[in-house]
Amino acid sequence: MGARTKARKRALDILFSADVRGDDLAVTLAAEAKRASAEPAREASWLYAREIVDGIIDHHDEIDEQITTHSRDWKLDRMPAVDRALLRIGVWEIVHNAEVPTAVAIDEAVELAKEFSTDESGAFVHGVLARVARSA
Repeated sequence: MGARTKARKRALDILFSADVRGDDLAVTLAAEAKRASAEPAREASWLYAREIVDGIIDHHDEIDEQITTHSRDWKLDRMPAVDRALLRIGVWEIVHNAEVPTAVAIDEAVELAKEFSTDESGAFVHGVLARVARSA
């Protein structure tokens, strides 16, 4: 598994944790940064995970607007927390990270959805991110 895939999982953990606990994302990120400083072997995945989460914090309203606009018949607060987190990661990568090809961003989000969410989540995440990509 590549460092960026591990980083996406780490970012997913941070986003999911903050979401289900109702904690401020910046506070959760700071706590994870403290833990990460004690884990130098995982530094490669930490750096990109932090970039993802910082990007989501910086563009939160825009990212959520993209998700809301492109998710058919689903309100953001009604989505499973894992799907919501993966969509935020995917939208950030598609819209704000030119280093990641759109197809890779979508594929990575879909694979994580299949692994960590519901049976229908992979198709749902794919559909929303594909619509975001077409509009970007």
